[in-house]
Amino acid sequence: MLVSKEKLTEYIPQRAPMIMVDNLLSSNEETLSARSSFFIEETNIFCEDGVFKEPGLVENIAQSCALRAGYTFHSKNEKVPLGFIGAVKNLQIHFFPKVASIIETEIQVVNEIFDVTLVVGKVYSEGKIAAECEMKIFLKKEA
Repeated sequence: MLVSKEKLTEYIPQRAPMIMVDNLLSSNEETLSARSSFFIEETNIFCEDGVFKEPGLVENIAQSCALRAGYTFHSKNEKVPLGFIGAVKNLQIHFFPKVASIIETEIQVVNEIFDVTLVVGKVYSEGKIAAECEMKIFLKKEA
């Protein structure tokens, strides 16, 4: 594990109750990919009727991207920039993960141009793809 729940706030700007990732499991700069995990608690603000709903799944993908970026910048001793979702495309929700389960999210950077990153994210629950989308993320680097 590269980043644990206890150290998350050093790598992402979100704070409770908006944190939707627990751990950075892997990050590969050669393949521009990363994997995160998240335990879905019943008290999560995006849970309804015993399942983790659309906004939580999208936010989980975005925060997995933020965690990868934070880890990358942190490892270079650079200030971690803020990121903003610019667009979500081709969102497919196959099913909603259950409360008290662990999801794993894979992100793959497709393209990086200046401060814009295009990624594909996939959320897995019980070994099956629960959700997937393309996401455009803008980084706000300080001058």
